[in-house]
This record gives sequence, structure tokens and C-alpha cells, in this order.
Amino acid sequence: MHCHVRFWRRVGEATHRLSLIHSQVLQDVVKRVKLAFDRFIKGDSNGKRSGRPRFKKRHRYRTFTYPQLKEGCLEENIINLPKLGKVKIFLHRPIPTGFKIKTASITKKCDGYYLVLSLLDKTVPEIKPDINPESIIGIDVGLKDFLTTSEGETVEIPQYYRKSQKRLKVIQKRVSRRKKGGNNRLKAIKQLGKQHKKVADKRKDFHFKTAKYLLSKYDVVAYEKLNVKGMAKSRLAKSVLDAGWSSFLTILTSKAVRVAWPTALNAGLLAVPVSAQNTSQNCSNCGKKVPKKLHVRWHDCPHCRCSLVRDHNAAINIKNRAAGFEVTVR
Repeated sequence: MHCHVRFWRRVGEATHRLSLIHSQVLQDVVKRVKLAFDRFIKGDSNGKRSGRPRFKKRHRYRTFTYPQLKEGCLEENIINLPKLGKVKIFLHRPIPTGFKIKTASITKKCDGYYLVLSLLDKTVPEIKPDINPESIIGIDVGLKDFLTTSEGETVEIPQYYRKSQKRLKVIQKRVSRRKKGGNNRLKAIKQLGKQHKKVADKRKDFHFKTAKYLLSKYDVVAYEKLNVKGMAKSRLAKSVLDAGWSSFLTILTSKAVRVAWPTALNAGLLAVPVSAQNTSQNCSNCGKKVPKKLHVRWHDCPHCRCSLVRDHNAAINIKNRAAGFEVTVR
């Protein structure tokens, strides 16, 4: 009898706790679980399967999502969230007129809570009518310099992670020496998270500024399609991940096609991916293949006597491959 009473009391407590959470947020959790098992059993659209889903502890569940919000939920810097009520927020940028808020995700990070809004714009993005196909640049990303353009200009690689390794090592030792489950260990973990976030924020800011610089000068930016995931498994893994090429190219592409944001000065431009095969080996002047190993940083063509920096040669090849890309004004 006592067991039954205890069981139903716990059921009642669990039901009460769940009733405090918005129903659609709970449904989104179930949707995530289903998606994880589908990827494990069937794989994604490319047939690639993920690992077995694991139980996630309470402190590791950092994001929850509202799949839909009422119209007019955001007024100036106050957003009205179901079950949470009115919450004061600091907007990163104003919401453009005509855009509708579709979803809202709240993420807990080491330095506070972040709100990510997904917006809907019914207008179809168009390429800027006055785009100049002749205003094209090719870029070759690397580890000696972050990138080299086909004009011979280089951008220095910042290496934020390597510069902060000593500090990270000190904090990591502090974490490992603390007793598991103790408050001091939690404080050290929070401090370590803040340091990692600081490195990530610096890198992201550098990527945005570099992308803005390129798109402010050129209408078309060509880059090579790289297998970054494969490179991250090599001996150069730390340097490759520290450079963050994938993140930079994603930012470059999204910033180029951004049309409706009123703050975007470079809306409607193009970022064109080209094949990375033999961009460093082929001569940019005569097209003949000149084999060279990775440590050889200078290109000397025995056929046409073309002599220039290896990365500069690769950037010109990338530009030449993208030059045949037809720019269509819709």
C-alpha cells in the first residue's frame, strides 16, 4: 500500500513539473529524440549514420526551443515567452520590417543565456542587378597565412587557440585537481568554459571582419571546396581547427547572399566554390602541372618560367576556375 502511495506521489510530482513547461517545448524534445534515433538507424539524406544516442543529463541539456510564437510577442527589448512571461533581452540587431518570428531557442552558455530567433521573409532574395562579373577575386586559405588572394594580398593567421594554450592549461589543471561534484570544481569548469568561449568569439569576430573586407572590395569571391573534416584528422589537426576554415567559408557565403538586412552593405554578392584539385600543383600562367611537396612554398614553372608564391599561384588558379561561372541576374 505504501509503495503504491509513494509511486503515485512521484508521478504527481513529475506531472506537476512537466506542467510548468510549455507543451510545444516538450514536443520539440521528443522530436529531437526521434531525429537522433532516425540518424542512428537510417542515416541522414546522404546515408551517413551517427553514433548511438546516449542519455543526456540535466546539466548537459542547454537549449530548448519554442517551435512557434504569437505575432507581436516582441516589443522593443521585451519578448513574451509562453510559461516564462515577459523577459528583457538585448537585441544584437533590430528586426527588419516585414519579417515574422517563427521559432525561438534559448541557450545557456557559460556567461549567460542567449536567445536565437528564426525569422521568415516571404520575399525572394535576388542577386544585386549591378553585380560586376569582372570584379572577381580568388582566395586560397592556408596555415602560413590565413588566406592569400589572387592579387597577392595576404591576411595574417591569428592563431587564437595557440596563443591562449598556456592560460587554458592552467585552468584545465585547476579543474582536474578539484574534487568531483564539489562547488569549487563547478567554478573552475565555468572559468574554463569562459576562456574557451573567449577564444571562439575572437575567431568568429575575425572571420566576420575578413569576410566583410573581401565583399566590400569584390562582387564575386571564389574559394576552393576543402575536405576540412579529413584534414582535421591529420597531424595538422590543431592548426586546421584553430584557423576555422569551415566557419569562415560559411560566414562568407551567408554574408554574400544576404539581401534583406538593412545593415548589409554587400547584399546580393556571390561566393563561388570551385574544385580544389591541383590548384597548388598547376601553373597559373601556362596550366602545366608542376608537382611540389607541401613544404615547398614557392612555385617555379620550368615550362613558362612563371615564379611566384605557392599560395598566390593557387589563388590565381581558383579565380581562373571561377571565371567561367555564369552570373545570372534574376
